Amino acid sequence: MDCDPRGTISQQGNVMRIDNAFVEDVVPANRSSNGYLLVSYATAGANRTTSIQNLRLNITRNTVLLDSLGRQIRLSDIRKGMWVNVVFSSAMTRSIPPQSTAFLIVARRDFQTSSSTTTTGRIAMVDPLNEILYTGNPFDVNSQTKYLLSNATITDRSGRPISIRALQPGQRVRITHANFQTSSIPPQTTAFHVQLL
Repeated sequence: MDCDPRGTISQQGNVMRIDNAFVEDVVPANRSSNGYLLVSYATAGANRTTSIQNLRLNITRNTVLLDSLGRQIRLSDIRKGMWVNVVFSSAMTRSIPPQSTAFLIVARRDFQTSSSTTTTGRIAMVDPLNEILYTGNPFDVNSQTKYLLSNATITDRSGRPISIRALQPGQRVRITHANFQTSSIPPQTTAFHVQLL
């Protein structure tokens, strides 16, 4: 008996649904295209076997992305290896993998507690060349935290993308970062998203 936790596709009118889809890949939007999620789900086969299939869910500006508490999140907040519930169009391409437009994506567990933490603080120093941000008291290294920004998205108060060069000491920021940190002084961790407040 297979105990894979992946859900199966069900149809409800003109929409399809998968509860407990596994995120295989996340491709954020760029200038030429919207982003997408590649998810896998289970399908029942002959002799009580289960096979795993992939589905590409195209993200548009109308796609609603939520965490498990109903708070709005960004596509960049969803990571490979997470579990999501998805609602999408029943119109699918015949490509491999098939593609459909996502209407709703809900992170199964609160992504803030399962893979990341959010911290609010003041910028102490920014190193744009090395993509590093320090928060805390600029005169007390023991109060600071060092954030590596190499793959982080940085946004202004309205959620529009900005450059690391727009960040200045003294500004308040909300940083979504990895749950782990080094035991160095200051402690160091990886930032996923930085938003000016």
